[in-house]
Amino acid sequence: MEETKILTLSEEEAQAAIDIWKLVFGFVEMAVVKCAIELGIAEALEEHGGSMTLTELSSTLSCSAASLLRIMRLLVHRKIFKQKETAHGSLAFCQTALSRHLLRQAENSMAGFILFESSPVMLAPWHGLRGRVQAEEASAFDAAHGEDVWSYAAENPTHSELLNEAMACNARMAMTAVINGCPQVFDGLSSVVDVGGGNGTALRMMIKAFPWINHGINFDLPHVVSAALVSDKVQHVGGNMFDDIPKADAAFVMWVLHDWGDSECIQILQKCKEAIPRDKGKIIIIEAVIGQNRDDKLEEARLMLDMVIMAHTNKGKERTLQEWKYVINKAGFSRFNVIPIHAVQSVIEVYP
Repeated sequence: MEETKILTLSEEEAQAAIDIWKLVFGFVEMAVVKCAIELGIAEALEEHGGSMTLTELSSTLSCSAASLLRIMRLLVHRKIFKQKETAHGSLAFCQTALSRHLLRQAENSMAGFILFESSPVMLAPWHGLRGRVQAEEASAFDAAHGEDVWSYAAENPTHSELLNEAMACNARMAMTAVINGCPQVFDGLSSVVDVGGGNGTALRMMIKAFPWINHGINFDLPHVVSAALVSDKVQHVGGNMFDDIPKADAAFVMWVLHDWGDSECIQILQKCKEAIPRDKGKIIIIEAVIGQNRDDKLEEARLMLDMVIMAHTNKGKERTLQEWKYVINKAGFSRFNVIPIHAVQSVIEVYP
């Protein structure tokens, strides 16, 4: 028995000696992936049929072959790209399913999201995370920039564009999972208001997938919707969700409520309730549910997302099922239904 304990402890210590280096150099992966996006490595490979030698790739990207090799060596080790030997014995690098998420113009691109989260503006608050933990109402983003994330975006168009593209990346990933995983949620709806809909990406995908929705309202802050693309059956409306929300059969709320504390969430849900028909209306919430399935491979991403929200908002958080039940009930709704999908988020249907 004692030998077994000693062996187990030894294995744990051996693993700790490995894992500690992941903590020491945890920032490196994001920085190198950002570098790969900015260099356009995935685009170069894609335009060349998905595979290039080091010489071809460095020439195309106008960069040092020696430095590029070091970058690619790590990215291959992390299985972001892969390598193979050509018929002539040269080393070639190839695309993977993961590297295609780094293509800026791809349908499943997450490049914009990575560039947003790795930007100096979004990284600065992390240095003040301790202060956020010690003082519950403090904001690490406010401490770093002197104002909240939304005010900063309104006053800085370049950052606002980064933010909108990051949210569009999320919308494309999440909406694909929603459309494929629970299309029945949209049955019988002729109009939908997307509360905090950004540039309208989610609404455009929704209307394309469910053509019986003949009126979509993309509702967000005026400076956000002013940059949204014109699209069939989509009306862009600027306003404040705490004041009034345009009326529709259903209110669609994706990655909005996690930015706010419970009292603000309840206010937003009550405004949504006022916007939908009492007899047949509903709210469709697309948000993470923490701890719903701890064996889910995306649970770690949800927990990390919760830390992002802690660093970047005043009172926002990812919520457990019980925490969702609390805000939904307090907002005066009679029932709700949670549908897991193949995404970080779940679908939460809420009924008056």
